[in-house]
Amino acid sequence: MKQKTGTNSLHVSQVADPEKMPADSSAVLEHPGQTGRPSGYALRPGQILDDRFLIGETVSRGGMANIFKATDLTTTETVAVKVPLMEYESDAGFYSRFEREERIGLGLSHPFILRFIAVGEKSRPYIVTEYLAGDTLAHLMNRVRPIPEKDALWLASRICDALAYLHGRGVVHRDLKPQNVMICHDGTIRIMDFGIAKAAEGRRVTFTGFTPTVGTPDYMAPELVKGKRGDERTDIYSLGAILYEMVTGQTPFAGDNENLFVIMNVRVAGDPVAPRKRNPQVSPEVEEIILHAMERDPDKRHSTVAALKADLDNPQGVQVSGRCDRLQAPSLWKQNRSEARSALLVVVIAVVVALVMVGLVLHRGPAPVAH
Repeated sequence: MKQKTGTNSLHVSQVADPEKMPADSSAVLEHPGQTGRPSGYALRPGQILDDRFLIGETVSRGGMANIFKATDLTTTETVAVKVPLMEYESDAGFYSRFEREERIGLGLSHPFILRFIAVGEKSRPYIVTEYLAGDTLAHLMNRVRPIPEKDALWLASRICDALAYLHGRGVVHRDLKPQNVMICHDGTIRIMDFGIAKAAEGRRVTFTGFTPTVGTPDYMAPELVKGKRGDERTDIYSLGAILYEMVTGQTPFAGDNENLFVIMNVRVAGDPVAPRKRNPQVSPEVEEIILHAMERDPDKRHSTVAALKADLDNPQGVQVSGRCDRLQAPSLWKQNRSEARSALLVVVIAVVVALVMVGLVLHRGPAPVAH
């Protein structure tokens, strides 16, 4: 499938048999061709991991992990190896997320979802996946703003296909954002990064703060901000936010205030600016789809990604209900009140700690006098 629109064109095509490429491993040999265990943890080009993966160039440097392009010496295939930074390898919370990402990924098989590769015994934590040649949706939107509406709908529909597969297996992504969507050179897409995904049998994972793993709150559903677990409709909200940015060129709650917790609170306290106010070229039907997906109350959103996909594939059939006229701007008073509550909570905790310490001193009585 190919689409082009105007000068800001996006070329997308669907390939029946997407190119497959592998990735994974970790154990460093100081000199290529040597055997044995590594003397250090830092990986460098030319090293061999676990006698199997020849490390090549660094593909991505993240705040908590690096991704290397590598060659699987057993198959000669090009793969990607994701290795945690040394300071996080012993972090129990990070290791749990890293392990969960691999466990969930290995159980998935869909042309629009990053393919994980099983590896036997490892010398250290790492994940191996197929190697993808392409750009993230975030990079695309940095070059093309806004993305032509027809192309944006096509991409969102493909993302729905991947999400429908995930949800059908009891997996909620919960961190869907443009940085986690890869548009490959062969025209296919991949959904990536299952670090905070929730499996049906998984334990509750409560949001406790922004980290390099979680990223920015621009696409986060209100229920996650409130500390709730989230469900399939959480991903629907995030996709609605992504579609909003694709067709308007701005994030839903873009503003002058860059405080993460203010950005986080506004989606709980109010609604985004109507898409057509940001870009009058957006059709009323697409505006309706976006605002439906981004309802603050999960019960008012599309109930399934299948329902959202149906609208994306046939926007002409969407009935415009006037959602854009019922939007409520985030209340500054609510934002300030939230910040005041946070500050008050810190003071109260400090006072309580001080009172406890005083009580302990009084309970013990005066210190004994040495004779």
